[in-house]
Amino acid sequence: MEWFLDYDGKQFGPLTATQARSYAKANSNGLAWREGFPEWIPIGKIAELAAASSNASGPPARSVLPPTIRTRTSDEVDYKIFGTEMQFVEVELDPGESVIAEAGAMMYKDSAVEMDTIFGDGSAKSSQGGLFDKLVGAGKRLLTGESLFMTVFTHRGYNKAKVAFGAPYPGNIIPMHLAQIGGSIICQKDSFLCAAKGVSVGIYFQRKIMTGLFGGEGFIMQKLEGDGLAFMHAGGTIVERQLQSGEVLHVDTGCIVAFEPSVQFDIQQAGNIKSALFGGEGLFFAVLQGPGKIWLQSLPFSRLAGRMLAAAPQRGGSREEGSVLGKAVLGGTILGGLGSFLGGDGE
Repeated sequence: MEWFLDYDGKQFGPLTATQARSYAKANSNGLAWREGFPEWIPIGKIAELAAASSNASGPPARSVLPPTIRTRTSDEVDYKIFGTEMQFVEVELDPGESVIAEAGAMMYKDSAVEMDTIFGDGSAKSSQGGLFDKLVGAGKRLLTGESLFMTVFTHRGYNKAKVAFGAPYPGNIIPMHLAQIGGSIICQKDSFLCAAKGVSVGIYFQRKIMTGLFGGEGFIMQKLEGDGLAFMHAGGTIVERQLQSGEVLHVDTGCIVAFEPSVQFDIQQAGNIKSALFGGEGLFFAVLQGPGKIWLQSLPFSRLAGRMLAAAPQRGGSREEGSVLGKAVLGGTILGGLGSFLGGDGE
């Protein structure tokens, strides 16, 4: 049986019964919850903890708290991912827990889950601080090209409740346990889907001018910080690579989803002029150097959108299946058709 304790808004848990009694003995002026409780209950009114706290008074005695327990700044949520090509993630919330998401990402929710729009990135600092903190959080999101607002979903009822978020295009959802990867991750601007309340969605500046100009993601990327769960979405198949110290990998700039802060990110010219102009791979590719973990995607949304746009009849694409020559005629020039055929995905 897992216990959760709350002292003036600071939560501890999950705890074993022995650990919960140690907290109660140190300080009974708090609230407790475990599975089966309809809501948070004062510690002094719980028979299982009251005996341990009968002689307790005053503030918590930090020295007697179990050394294996630490305070979390993010809500601890459970989840399950459904689907293959078009996935969605279902997040399970305990009473009082919350999850933040991009506007429009919700798929469904239980009636006990309340939805609210917040200013900024949804982290504890920006949501509980003053107007200046909220403006700073909103400014971060504006710089990354996102909306000024995010949506927070909070479980206000009893027992457990669920809320689900759908992927915006074909691909996979990646769960990230930030506490297990050093507390932060750098990702492309449109990959964030949702996260436990308390995770900060900030910005990361590319300090090198050439990387910012030609790195495919611009000068500004997103930086997720905290100790909770965050979910990102990427197109196609996901590849996870652990780069060793000094190991270098060349990657198409659009295929980068995320990487740990220890990874060095730079750009390099893709071969000679002929390769750059006619190779179909663009002028530059990304250079990732370890140590650290990276996440790659096989189908960037920009590539998918480019193929769809090129095939649209308004842009000279074919209205029906046909030969390369037929597509060239519809486009108004044979050279254009052959160029599309030889140039791969035409990025």
